[in-house]
Amino acid sequence: MKKSPNIFKPAGSPHKSWLPFIPAAAILLIWQLLNISGIIPPYMLPGPLQVLAAFAGDFQLLMRHLLYTLLEALSGLAIAVTAAFVLAIIMDANRFIKQSVTPILLLTQTMPVIAVAPLLILWMGYGIAPKIMLVFLTCFFPVTIGLLGAFASADNDALRMLQSMGAKKRQLYFYIKIPQGLPAFFSGLKIAGSYSIIGAVIAEWLGGDAGLGVYMIRVRRSYSFDKMFAVIILVSALSLLLIKLVSLIEKAAMPYRKGITENHG
Repeated sequence: MKKSPNIFKPAGSPHKSWLPFIPAAAILLIWQLLNISGIIPPYMLPGPLQVLAAFAGDFQLLMRHLLYTLLEALSGLAIAVTAAFVLAIIMDANRFIKQSVTPILLLTQTMPVIAVAPLLILWMGYGIAPKIMLVFLTCFFPVTIGLLGAFASADNDALRMLQSMGAKKRQLYFYIKIPQGLPAFFSGLKIAGSYSIIGAVIAEWLGGDAGLGVYMIRVRRSYSFDKMFAVIILVSALSLLLIKLVSLIEKAAMPYRKGITENHG
């Protein structure tokens, strides 16, 4: 029996959209009060207003460094996602390759990124190539593992039905495994998107002429901690924007999930 809609239920409360911002606003207020009161010296913890002033003062310089970091992050992310998609399909289709490659994938995650970066710079120089490679290594694992898990949990009944109709292996992926694996893919992509910015900044710490990581090293040496905080907040905001962008792409790619969620809600 179909559930009748509740006409007395309010359509939505406008104030609820502000609820996620209340904790952030409280943290900023406490942060500013600590700065004004002098409990923590300003040179150790500059207040939000000082950080905002530092961001505005170096805005053009930050944007130039930002473009370089974004180029590294998005290039590495794009290569990682493409390689992860191809490798996940190959590993899922061939059990021997899956058993052989899985330990190598796990091994790449046990190595600290900060320890691998100097080797990449030694092998590839101080240009953009080692930064892109480090972003690739950072982002590749979550997307690959997410896709492998999704492919392994695909609907067996639907797969058997297509096989009984004479479907080829690529058709099984096109019609069943890839569509059912999209939620896991986008979940991994959100993680990889946030990692890509962080990976690029870490790579820039160890050498280079441009990028937010290079900017952070320079302002740290001059003890400009207000500018350091400005970059940290900028990197966090970029990661959140990338996650939001992936969410929008996910909604566009899977509009049917909204209806499913509303029906279950």
